[in-house]
Amino acid sequence: MNPTKLSWKPGAVLALGLAVGAVQAHDRARTPVNIPDIPGYLTLKCDLHIHTVFSDGSVWPDIRAEEAWREGLDAIAITDHIEYQPHKRDLPTAHNRSYEIAKPRGDSLEVAVIRGSEITRQMPPGHLNAVFITDAVSLDTPEWRDALKTASDQGAFIFWNHPGWTGQQPDGVARWYPEHDELLNQGRLHGIEVVNSREYYPEAHRWCLDKKLTMLSNSDIHNPLNLDYDVHAGDHRPITLVFATERSPGAIKEALFARRTAVYGGNRLVGEETWVRPLFERSLTIRNPQVAIRGKGRVYVQIHNHSDLRYELQRAGTVAGLSFPATVSLPPGRTALLEVRGTDADANGVRQIGLPYTVSNVLVEPEQGLQVTLDIQVTFSP
Repeated sequence: MNPTKLSWKPGAVLALGLAVGAVQAHDRARTPVNIPDIPGYLTLKCDLHIHTVFSDGSVWPDIRAEEAWREGLDAIAITDHIEYQPHKRDLPTAHNRSYEIAKPRGDSLEVAVIRGSEITRQMPPGHLNAVFITDAVSLDTPEWRDALKTASDQGAFIFWNHPGWTGQQPDGVARWYPEHDELLNQGRLHGIEVVNSREYYPEAHRWCLDKKLTMLSNSDIHNPLNLDYDVHAGDHRPITLVFATERSPGAIKEALFARRTAVYGGNRLVGEETWVRPLFERSLTIRNPQVAIRGKGRVYVQIHNHSDLRYELQRAGTVAGLSFPATVSLPPGRTALLEVRGTDADANGVRQIGLPYTVSNVLVEPEQGLQVTLDIQVTFSP
């Protein structure tokens, strides 16, 4: 048999090479998280629960810093387990080493890398993260109370991780134990993860409100980022929004202790109304706030959402003389149309109107959305 001869034209070879290059190309670029600042504070995007190969993660520490930079984050905490070291046959148990490796890369990319550890115990009290510690090795002690006292003595911010994790709560329901009262009374429990990975814990949300604890939302990531989150298709890790006076670790720590945070996970924003209301208000612009309706005619109000947050609105009341949609979706980075109709053919004059809505995916309490109005001026004529 004669071998088949393939004939290649130079242009075809070049085109194939460019096509292969396009498929293989991977932009080493940062995608900002578009969430507005609020009056008096910068909105910093933080993930304060991250693992590396120095505990049970699958990623080298400095890669964690670049992953965070690419995803638009301002700060991360490396929180490898103290007690759980499954790679110790391959790597030494060196509790400070992951932070020491990650921090220089973070510094070069202007991503703050915070020293932390996960104190990994049975429930109660469960798993707790201590961040802004000065030495992780000293937390390696048999008694969990001693470990948390040491972290507290180092000035750490301490929070309870994934309180409804099925590995410790098989039914997925978070429970508060006397040990948590003990820590709270001693000033050694400052916050709780309301969101961990893709799980939202309404019980933790309620505890944060009732017990004056800081709300957090973290990835608890172990795999490379793209294995858990399809970031190129718009997916994102959960993050804690920290409202800080400046872009620095010290300002982040101060804000955490002052409870100036909100939770952003999936398509949900959770936080005290003090913080989430200005986020919502600063996300939106009504491009034609003054409209005219003749009789029972209609107009379209254009609402532009500057943020990366999708807001889902449900009508929360009625307005005399007007009909407006029962539901409104405001997609990120886009302008939505809201159809408003007159219901009184004889209406006449100018009115300032607030269209009442509940933002169903912005939770100020468990199962309670943020109450808002979309304010427009309507000129009516018969």
